[in-house]
Amino acid sequence: DVAGLRRLKKWIEQRRGVFLGEVTKVPLDPPKGLLLLGVQGTGKSLAAKAVAGGFQVPLLRMDMASIYNKYHGETEKNLRESLANAEVMAPCVLWIDEVEKAFSTSDSDGGTSQRILGYFLTWMAERKAKIFLVATANAIDKLPPELLRKGRFDEIFFVDLPAADVRVELFRLHLTKRGLKPEGFDLDALAAASDGFSGAEIEQGVVSALYAAHGEGGALDQRHLIDELRHTRPLSVVMAEKVNHLRAWAAERTVPAD
Repeated sequence: DVAGLRRLKKWIEQRRGVFLGEVTKVPLDPPKGLLLLGVQGTGKSLAAKAVAGGFQVPLLRMDMASIYNKYHGETEKNLRESLANAEVMAPCVLWIDEVEKAFSTSDSDGGTSQRILGYFLTWMAERKAKIFLVATANAIDKLPPELLRKGRFDEIFFVDLPAADVRVELFRLHLTKRGLKPEGFDLDALAAASDGFSGAEIEQGVVSALYAAHGEGGALDQRHLIDELRHTRPLSVVMAEKVNHLRAWAAERTVPAD
């Protein structure tokens, strides 16, 4: 149910057996984790969940907001206990959403962020349990450099705005999900009308079109979808400067997920 991301899917498929302990002719290091960077709404969180499905292991989500505590030493204790619990569940996928908010270091918290970052980096390097780490991020410039150096993550993938063929697949998925037959719509025309839209914006366009059709007392048709898309200003337009900056940064520094 994840449209596009073909290169990422292939990467996971190639490493599934090794992660689960398959014996290979040539000794291979087990995969450790990956960082998903991308524009908001492009499906990074969904992709992180799908990684667990690709590896066929449980998915654990680390809620960093619950780990932070105002009392001295409690935050570090909570992090240690959370990672210990993850090791008990191994093999598994550990997902940290918006990792830049979790580990952006600051001098205004008494050094807590630096301490938990140091402990987490040590854990990443020395863990023995089969825990595959998936981190998602929207703002790469807020991440500490030591978290991005080679060896921390196996790869950094960039999840870009969906291309035309992926937008066709997105419309097919979201129409089918709501009990509609995609064959009754011109998906190529819808993909052309949604140029610059993220996956989340396409889904919301389908939802809004369904409400418009319901308000008229009729069934959803092509007109409702086209009208909603034309009246929507996607993030790539509203925040064009930030989106273009992120895409330009990622072009030479990351691997395209699709």
